[in-house]
Amino acid sequence: MPIDITMPALSPTMEEGNLAKWLVKEGDKVEPGDVIAEIETDKATMEVEAVDEGTIAKIHVAAGTDGVKVNAVIAVLAEDGEDVSAAANKSASNKPETAVSKPEAIETKQTAPAQSAPSETTPPPQQGSGERIFASPLARRIAEQNNIDLSAIKGSGPHGRIVKADVEGKSNVSAAPSTISSAGAPVATSMSDDQVLAFYKEDEYEVLPHDGMRRTIAARLTESTQTIPSYNISMDCQLDALLALRKQINEAAPISDNEKPLYKISVNDFIIKALALALRDVPMANASWTSGARILHKHSDVGVAVAIPDGLITPIVARAEQKTLSAISIEMKDLASRARDKKLKPSEYQGGSTAVSNLGMFGVSNFTSIINPPHASIVSIGAGAKQPVVKDGQLVAATVMTATFAFDHRVIDGALGAELAVAFKKYIEAPAGMLV
Repeated sequence: MPIDITMPALSPTMEEGNLAKWLVKEGDKVEPGDVIAEIETDKATMEVEAVDEGTIAKIHVAAGTDGVKVNAVIAVLAEDGEDVSAAANKSASNKPETAVSKPEAIETKQTAPAQSAPSETTPPPQQGSGERIFASPLARRIAEQNNIDLSAIKGSGPHGRIVKADVEGKSNVSAAPSTISSAGAPVATSMSDDQVLAFYKEDEYEVLPHDGMRRTIAARLTESTQTIPSYNISMDCQLDALLALRKQINEAAPISDNEKPLYKISVNDFIIKALALALRDVPMANASWTSGARILHKHSDVGVAVAIPDGLITPIVARAEQKTLSAISIEMKDLASRARDKKLKPSEYQGGSTAVSNLGMFGVSNFTSIINPPHASIVSIGAGAKQPVVKDGQLVAATVMTATFAFDHRVIDGALGAELAVAFKKYIEAPAGMLV
């Protein structure tokens, strides 16, 4: 019988993706493991492999189609020996019923504890008639944050489920400039698109629609600022010993066959290693928050913010506390390169417990970053600059870098955050400890 090929879920929170390219056409024979299509998510392009042997009988979703729902049928495979035309005709006649399968499985994936969706512990809202409203956890969260009545929205997801796309942009429909919460405090609401555009002349701007990455960045960081009680700690670190050690390591790097060094350690590589070792030394800070417990991580998986065209992604250096500086350097160059080409696997940029954001190369002296859940911390690195410092009672010049930590207070209390910052500073100022 015909086998449905569906839009895969490439991450636990994925609701839809873009079918970028078909690598097969109708009538082509495929075997398990053959790459048949490329799928674009907000931050990566992934290959889809065939899992069965047969012939592509029908392609339901054309290449270049955006917003294809997870588990929607994108093509049909006729089994080996099956009549291809019959399989294509049968799939066409059954398409409305088989367009989406296993909706409850999707909900299970989307309600993973790491996402900390507020609606997970509350019963689903009911319509006025008592009928249950089916909506994804993310859609419920956006609706709650923007005071949206879900009963007034028609869902476009599986079996009429309300998904994120249905509630985005609805926050200002019939919304007053502000409302009053049940506690009597004013709740601010955003201006509508029309209200914003009314300030400007039509011929003096252009509209750049949000892509999936921009929407995800906005949603994640809005969630962070609204749900994470954060605080900041700044620590000045002297870099002179680190810079001297970096120079020695790079000068001693072995030469490859193409007469180039096998690696070139950057200051950021030292920072990643220092943070990983600090988390190892202060294990209670190496944690994530869920509504029921704190997750204490056994290894230091450090995210590193990488700027890509009109966006940002944070690939993860897994078990960084166990890796040498040269291994971290080589891995980061590979991750950053593939991040800019949108070739990272979801497992390479999801997870972790902390992150590094470095704007020192732009001359920024200090700044603060927004925590990206499920992380409980992030460190913002400024530029190293010569400053007067007192050493042994003498005023001397030293290269000083400011590291500003943001902590989730639910997970990391003030004293614990300070302990982690001190451990980080110790490794930065005595970098030989990273080599042991």
